[in-house]
Amino acid sequence: MSILIVEDEREIAGLIEQALEREGFSCRIANNGLAALREFEEYQPDLIILDIMLPGLDGLEVCTRIRQQATIKDPYILMLTARGEEIDRVIGLSTGADDYLVKPFSPRELVARVRALLRRSLRHGTQLQNLFTSAHFTVDCDRHIATRLLEEEQEEVLDLTTLEFKLLSTLMSYPGRVWSRTQLIDQLWGDDFFGDDRVVDTHIRRLRKKIEPDPSHPLFIKTVVGVGYKFEDEIH
Repeated sequence: MSILIVEDEREIAGLIEQALEREGFSCRIANNGLAALREFEEYQPDLIILDIMLPGLDGLEVCTRIRQQATIKDPYILMLTARGEEIDRVIGLSTGADDYLVKPFSPRELVARVRALLRRSLRHGTQLQNLFTSAHFTVDCDRHIATRLLEEEQEEVLDLTTLEFKLLSTLMSYPGRVWSRTQLIDQLWGDDFFGDDRVVDTHIRRLRKKIEPDPSHPLFIKTVVGVGYKFEDEIH
């Protein structure tokens, strides 16, 4: 398994690298945001350890840009920060991070978090079907493409982040089923999630803006008050 360490403090980066390489992981280090994006494209890591406080592009911006790219590998992202306020955790996860670790941390805790994230690919990787279709949408998981049917049989490719794509895939996998926040978190992040379940609402709002004709009156992703969300696609 390959890991990209994005940390501007060289001593900390070296300690993380040593701890992970002792466990058999292959590592590279980037010391700033732009270098991280270059290494990501070249290295295609399985997991990225990403410090929030970076020179130039900060970790939140790096995370957002990585999640917006269509790549062969969809890496897990573990964010590091010296700040522990709840709002930082919510913001970090809403940009597409999978987990969040506050400095200072022990090497043992870091390795445990990394192993927990990488186990998700084994646990969840074969559960999704390859293709979901409805009256107006098609989601192709193999090609990582989601399309919407427009008037006159025209198709539009949707510009979705990785998490938005996963969210739409999950909702479309069982049309009409009501998913609670907890169930959606389990599908998108796994049961090792640490954070506020309101992050689901953030991604629902963003997805609605991209697929709904009127996001304030959604036709496809509907809220079931007090329960969760469901996907419906009726021809009007």
